Amino acid sequence: MKKLLLAFFTFFLFNCNEKKVDDKPNIVWFVFEDQSPEFFPQYGKTPMKLPAIESLAEEGVVFKNMHSPSAVCAPSRSAIITGMYPTTLGTHNMRTYNAYKSEAGIPNEPSLGIPSYSPEFPEYIRPFTEYLRKAGYYCTNNSKEDYNFKISDEAWDESSNEAHWLNNNGNQPFFSVFNFNVCHESGIWNRSKDSILVDKNKIIVPPYFPDNEIIRHDMAVNFSNLIRADRKMSKLIQELKDRGEYDNTYIFFYSDHGGPFPRHKRAIYQSGTKVPLIIKPPKGVLIDNNKNELLSFIDFAPTILSLTGIEIPSHIQGKAFLGNQKNNSERKLLFTATDRFDGQIDKIRAVYDGKYKFIKNYNQNIPHALSVEYRMQMPMMKELIRLKEKNKLNNIQNSWFLLPKPNEEFYNVIDDPFEINNLINDPEYLNIINQLRESLYKWREDTRDLGDIPEKELIPDKYFIENDN
Repeated sequence: MKKLLLAFFTFFLFNCNEKKVDDKPNIVWFVFEDQSPEFFPQYGKTPMKLPAIESLAEEGVVFKNMHSPSAVCAPSRSAIITGMYPTTLGTHNMRTYNAYKSEAGIPNEPSLGIPSYSPEFPEYIRPFTEYLRKAGYYCTNNSKEDYNFKISDEAWDESSNEAHWLNNNGNQPFFSVFNFNVCHESGIWNRSKDSILVDKNKIIVPPYFPDNEIIRHDMAVNFSNLIRADRKMSKLIQELKDRGEYDNTYIFFYSDHGGPFPRHKRAIYQSGTKVPLIIKPPKGVLIDNNKNELLSFIDFAPTILSLTGIEIPSHIQGKAFLGNQKNNSERKLLFTATDRFDGQIDKIRAVYDGKYKFIKNYNQNIPHALSVEYRMQMPMMKELIRLKEKNKLNNIQNSWFLLPKPNEEFYNVIDDPFEINNLINDPEYLNIINQLRESLYKWREDTRDLGDIPEKELIPDKYFIENDN
């Protein structure tokens, strides 16, 4: 009997001690698609409460200046998974590689003659999850990939609707991504007849939208979808707590780019590129960062490697902002870019120093309000066009449709957070405009921005050959 008890306790203690490889922290990402910071109570006045997100904020840190290098999902996700700028990888166009459809080409835009293709870049540029897996991490993705290139088989242990850290063998630390598409842009029209869970009268309508029932309803749909996503996230947090993993887990909450509305998603403005970021560290871990430091999605990969004690490869363009390889030199300039959105091509580059933003528009002959067919399903977008055609938009609301659009734009984002008052011709700002312009051009050269090369010249020949057959 004594031998049996000894064997039992030896087994019990062994399994407790081996619960995590080298006691490495777990990392979980919760991604709410298509959302801007001001939609959340931690960043602005909102018409609802989000208990799960609020609990993470109370136990963690709310970062105020996280940005996507692109204003749309697939290029943004390529930056997240590699730590590289999409304009360097050749993943800057939306969408290059379509993992969800076997046929080549872009839906509804066959005239472009562009097949679905995976951009070619050096073999040493790898998804950061490969490094995690080699270090003993169990990596899961539930469930969206959409990285704008063909992801390697080594990137994930699981990548599906069923992928979950609970599926590991019990003694591995884990990195798990949970993507919530209930709040995707498409939810604005797909869920337009679902229950509205907020008071429409408490919604703050930004000045670049007219204030009417159609606008308020679409915004209310989005806020209601956030409540639904928060409830789903709450259940996942509870699973961490029930399994005793919560206290040893970094939880990241963020969105893949700005909000789902017109002049948000696909826009070079803060409304299109700035995202929420809340990080809840493991128990006893202090995050003492400057909450206003300029952060980019290219910083996620090196930061995760830093948190897990894995050496950051030298080619990665981002900076670790947490962990043992934290870069103590804060970013002084933040760069963003837009190029092709489905069938619409509009190359724009921007640089932001935390106060001032300089924008270079390379095609003045099309408005910022691109005619994206997918977005035309949104009642709000239809309403904006209807009011424009009847000349019922004021100057601020009409500026998004302006033709020709300015060659350059310059905004004091602190004083003008909606980026409405273009100061590009104000002599008071001549010096800072020149500095930012030069910085932008230098960045394009230093990072080998591929935006000047016609997309067809970036496509590997084999994709055209395959399509000819």
